[in-house]
Amino acid sequence: MKSKSVAIIGAFVLPAIGAVAQSVAPPEVPDNLRVAAGEKVFIHARAKGVQIYSCAAGTDGKFAWTLKAPKAELFDEQGKVMGEHFAGPTWKLKDGSEVTGKMVAKHDAPKTGAIPWLLVTVTGHKGSGALESVTTIQRVNTEGGVADAAKTCDASKNGTENESSYSADYYFYAPRK
Repeated sequence: MKSKSVAIIGAFVLPAIGAVAQSVAPPEVPDNLRVAAGEKVFIHARAKGVQIYSCAAGTDGKFAWTLKAPKAELFDEQGKVMGEHFAGPTWKLKDGSEVTGKMVAKHDAPKTGAIPWLLVTVTGHKGSGALESVTTIQRVNTEGGVADAAKTCDASKNGTENESSYSADYYFYAPRK
């Protein structure tokens, strides 16, 4: 009976893990966005959502749109929602695993009007699942997401928010085993 239960559990769990853990080639990136030797792409996700900007005065007293947070869904290779990306920055998958990170390098996007490409180092983990061994993230192939320069940001707009649609590819890396 025990081996039958294991076989049934394996029939459901293994495909679910396989849907997240993918065999993906790393993207071509500028030198400053390369990951450390010994890491390999573990997961690739396509993000579609918005970058949320807030109108605020800078240290110089001038008002400008500043990034508040991303808000996006993460899609797998088959186009199914696998998780979300939000303030932190945080990436959370449906399996309950979650990582937060800190940008360590950026590079201007090749496309005009697109947010920069990034290299992010993971600074925190929560839950167990596909992201629990992730150490580095790349954001590449960005489209859109830049604050709308046509929208006024001055003292009368202080604290207002502005959303800008974006999409990007996120590559999650873990140490080679």
